[in-house]
Amino acid sequence: MANGARVSQPYVHSIRVRYGECDMQRVVFNAHYMAYCDDAVERWLAHRGVAVSDVGWDFMLKKAVLEWQGSATVHETIDIRVEAVRWGNTSFDVRFTGTVAGRPVFTNTITYVGVKYGTTETMPPPPEVKAILSD
Repeated sequence: MANGARVSQPYVHSIRVRYGECDMQRVVFNAHYMAYCDDAVERWLAHRGVAVSDVGWDFMLKKAVLEWQGSATVHETIDIRVEAVRWGNTSFDVRFTGTVAGRPVFTNTITYVGVKYGTTETMPPPPEVKAILSD
């Protein structure tokens, strides 16, 4: 982890919608929202200074609840707020809130399960990781 990075502001990841990500209705095809969230969580970890390989911990998706509130289309920028909203023993929930120019587009809550890095054996998050991602 980079210098014990602590950030008190919510992390927002911005993604510009590309032409090929839109469907016949000219809005973002639903599966792309999951890819956007995957990209956003990766950038969130990097922003917070968490390198999972360095701490011997990783996580896997267990459940995703994606709710669409409005459309996004080609060349618009989706701002995705990322925040940890629940911690269990080995699992945790991350909420993604996507907007375009302040207009609601989607919410997604993903339940991840912590695992030992490089395996599927469950383990709790290291305390320092939990503290950093809880800010």
